[in-house]
Amino acid sequence: MRTEKEMYDFIINFAKADERIRAVTLEGSRTNPNVPKDMFQDYDISFLVTEMDSFIQNPEWIDVFGDRIILQTPEHMSMFPPDLGNRFSYLMLFTDGNRIDLTLIPLEEKDEYCKEDKLLIVLLDKDDSLPEVPPPTDEDYWVKRPTEAFFQDCCNEFWWVSTYVAKGLWRKELLYAQDHLNGFVRPMLFKMLEWQVGIRTDFSLSIGKSGKYLEKYLSEERWQQLLSTYADGTYEGVWNALSAMGRLFRETAVEVAEHLHFAYPHEDDRRVTAYLEHVQQLKPDAKEIY
Repeated sequence: MRTEKEMYDFIINFAKADERIRAVTLEGSRTNPNVPKDMFQDYDISFLVTEMDSFIQNPEWIDVFGDRIILQTPEHMSMFPPDLGNRFSYLMLFTDGNRIDLTLIPLEEKDEYCKEDKLLIVLLDKDDSLPEVPPPTDEDYWVKRPTEAFFQDCCNEFWWVSTYVAKGLWRKELLYAQDHLNGFVRPMLFKMLEWQVGIRTDFSLSIGKSGKYLEKYLSEERWQQLLSTYADGTYEGVWNALSAMGRLFRETAVEVAEHLHFAYPHEDDRRVTAYLEHVQQLKPDAKEIY
């Protein structure tokens, strides 16, 4: 596996030799001093270029970076509509285990680009044309203190969509129930846990994408509670996960509400919890809910 130094040297030397490339930047986790370093970190590289067409029309140019296991070019995909505007990206996983996410950016977008993300380091600026870039910080990703309206919306969404999970379970629609549990209810639980961590750390850190650093900031008991919200492939397992999720959400939300002087919707919680327990006990051939 090529070392970090070898990767940077190769990328920068390649850019130096190509007149179309006027600047090179690094983004993402490798710029973040708060992220643990490991061998799976991507090299999030951007080339600021004088023109794009000669690169895009000659896709073989990226072969110079090494033998690949797989390539993805999102801007050429039909399934996922492009959202980078005039930019073009190559996501490359190499046979030595390294990965480069390389984005071409028109040089005329340099001022806008350099303001988009505070996790940015300039590796090469041939013309000294880029605006001054401050030292990288992940402060844009720190947990944000919620307003009471945002807190109330989170509680409402959690309890409202929980009823969809119950409906899907009674109907024996396991995939529907799992989808609503994980796609809608769980993000509200994560949001509440995120706020709890924010309170305990003065809203001065990030819990990472998909809450991947949550374990560091939760007690062992709370972490085990969170793990118990992940269902297996059975109806009983999803019911148990939904119940565990409700208990954990309640405990966490009440604590958040007390610290931030918000009102927790106890009545919504009580009524919906009773409804969920009622639906769980309904007979399969029931004709009425009540």
